[in-house]
Amino acid sequence: MQRLAITPRIGARAAHGPFHAPSNNRFSRSLRTAVETLPSSPIRVLRAVEAVRRWRRPHMINYRSVGLVPTMGALHEGHLALIRAAAKENHHVVVSIYVNPAQFGVKEDLSSYPVTWETDTAALAKLDHELADDGGNLGRISAIFAPTTPEMYPSGFPGQEVDSKGSFVTITPVAEVLEGASRPTFFRGVATVCMKLFNIVQPERVYFGQKDVQQTVVIRRMVRDLMVPTEVVVCPTERETDGLAMASRNVYLGARRRDVAIVLNSALRAAENAYRGGQTGRAAILGAARDVCELVLSAQRDLKPSERVRFEVDYISLADPDSLEELDTVDLAKGAVLSGAVRMLPVEEPRHDEDLGHSGGPAVRLIDNIILPPRST
Repeated sequence: MQRLAITPRIGARAAHGPFHAPSNNRFSRSLRTAVETLPSSPIRVLRAVEAVRRWRRPHMINYRSVGLVPTMGALHEGHLALIRAAAKENHHVVVSIYVNPAQFGVKEDLSSYPVTWETDTAALAKLDHELADDGGNLGRISAIFAPTTPEMYPSGFPGQEVDSKGSFVTITPVAEVLEGASRPTFFRGVATVCMKLFNIVQPERVYFGQKDVQQTVVIRRMVRDLMVPTEVVVCPTERETDGLAMASRNVYLGARRRDVAIVLNSALRAAENAYRGGQTGRAAILGAARDVCELVLSAQRDLKPSERVRFEVDYISLADPDSLEELDTVDLAKGAVLSGAVRMLPVEEPRHDEDLGHSGGPAVRLIDNIILPPRST
């Protein structure tokens, strides 16, 4: 079992996941800022803002670049691809692992979100060894920033309600459409925690995946409007062989729902094909996607409850790539963003010993997108 080690001069070990030191005493502060590394790895584990700033300062003085990969843990190949990209362009890579409660709604799955610290850190240590052997990289994974919520919200976590009072970063109107329409506090939480991370780590570059397209638009807008000296790098979506976008929440699906979960990507691909075939109007492009969804829904309705999968289409969007405002017609000089969200409902009638997924297979919200490139007339 992978375990974290604190240096012998402190004389303590963190057995399972992020170390939580008792607060309000000198000894606990020394533990939080102690030099902690992953076993058999040079990767430092930093728990406190003060520790990150102390680590960062000499690299800034020596003109060593830092790339940040923000995550909520439950790492998959998509996260690792972002880290590889960061290692090619920066002397040091920092991976943050923090499940941010502010980006979960009051009724959303914070308590059941997968916490996989030991497998995450093992994957990072393995990847760092690979990066060390690859001469094409400028740097490696230097640190993991794994703070507690009290560390990230020093005035106290303000809550998940829409009318919560506290210090927030709100980017409107781009955060109010698509995902923001049904999850009104989500991008407020994302923007707030990202601004905190940018201020703490002060990275030259930060890396996000294209799968969360609205998140990338919101963060780019925040960085531009608030004059944040960080470059936002967006990397292509990593996918399974059947096209399903990699996501930490995929572990909730189980085998039965996993087979049907490609419906969203299939629908977006159909819409993309309509665009590539010469269609520019909303009705034709989105109609192709809706036809795929309805075909799959109809086929599932014809199955027995012990065999079928139920899902709901939240939205399928054709939007401007900069503002995410809905389009009636694609501007061929700009292209567009095709995106969508489906909600995979719990299995209606589980079979004996059926694998329902993590936490018993709750409802899972899946998102995906495809960028429609500009096209010459």
